Amino acid sequence: MDSQVLDRKKQELELDDFIESTSDAREIKRALVVKWSLSGLSYRQIIKQLNVSLGFISKWNNKFSIGGVKEPRMGYKGKPGYLSKSEKAEIILWLSQREMWDLAELAIYIKSKYGVIYQSQQSYYSLFESAKISWKKSQKKNSKGNPKLVESKKKEINEYLETWQSDIKQGKLCVFMLNECHLLWGDLCGYVWGKSAGRVEVEMTNQKQRQTYYGALDYGNKEFLVQPYEKGDSAQTISFLKYLRKQRPNSRMTIIWDGATYHKSQELREYLELVNDGKSPEEGQINCILFAPNAPEQNPVEDIWLQGKNILRKFSYRCKSFTIVKRLFMFFRLSSNIWISQTLYVWLVFTTQLGTLYNLYTGIRGDDIL
Repeated sequence: MDSQVLDRKKQELELDDFIESTSDAREIKRALVVKWSLSGLSYRQIIKQLNVSLGFISKWNNKFSIGGVKEPRMGYKGKPGYLSKSEKAEIILWLSQREMWDLAELAIYIKSKYGVIYQSQQSYYSLFESAKISWKKSQKKNSKGNPKLVESKKKEINEYLETWQSDIKQGKLCVFMLNECHLLWGDLCGYVWGKSAGRVEVEMTNQKQRQTYYGALDYGNKEFLVQPYEKGDSAQTISFLKYLRKQRPNSRMTIIWDGATYHKSQELREYLELVNDGKSPEEGQINCILFAPNAPEQNPVEDIWLQGKNILRKFSYRCKSFTIVKRLFMFFRLSSNIWISQTLYVWLVFTTQLGTLYNLYTGIRGDDIL
């Protein structure tokens, strides 16, 4: 057999072995171009079968004739990362030790220390994520808050609950965490998903239009009781306490709340003296305990209001009037179990009867909502 034929057969076998050894589609295409050329397949057929150009065939045939079967292998294995693992670890440590963060400051730090400038901001975001730093909305914190006093008050309340645990379980004593919410139409504005190219707009005529709600969380059975009022003052507070007494006619009540002026007013004190009929606060019908001042995070009802507003924002596109805003807020809050609102929300998102369900509660025509 001619030596050229033997060489060609040998080359074809080498190419077969190469094709079986690689999973890279680009390497396989290059090797097939060379193999089929060696086997006598016309360039026109190769172009049709592999969807390649004449220049591509010539290039890889020439490379193979010079360098052999190693040539079809991918020489480019991807550009190495700008930062090594140890350098990224140093940056993550630097980020974790800081109190405040800024993307521009991070970019300057990386450029000045490592000489690296990322073309995509996503690379900087990835470093933030690795350092467990995320983009979030800042929250108010009262600078007058006293952590030691908060801890002391927490201990006092826990001891009180432990002391009266038997009466609470038997229904003789009902403990309420009470708080007010002043819902504004403007509260519908907040973080929601929207198209990057445009603004997310919520229709409203008066963002300062408001509705006050009184809410009380039952420590024993976790029921959350809500009533709407025109505003928060002594008269409305007394009205809500009367409402709670009707809900628990056979129980004494302990109210745990903040030190709002109308929670300590003369009018309220006179009402408490009347219902307690000269008995001590612990033995009377209504006992009041104050949270530590300037620390709203102590009251779990604050979180319930926040949850309600967050859910409202997700349905802001349906809130064509403040009347609908108020009724939907009550709809989400009127539940014997505060956590069921989350389940209701998830279910409402997927139900095809959303408008009908709203109408059942609000009494509003479907056109007004949908």
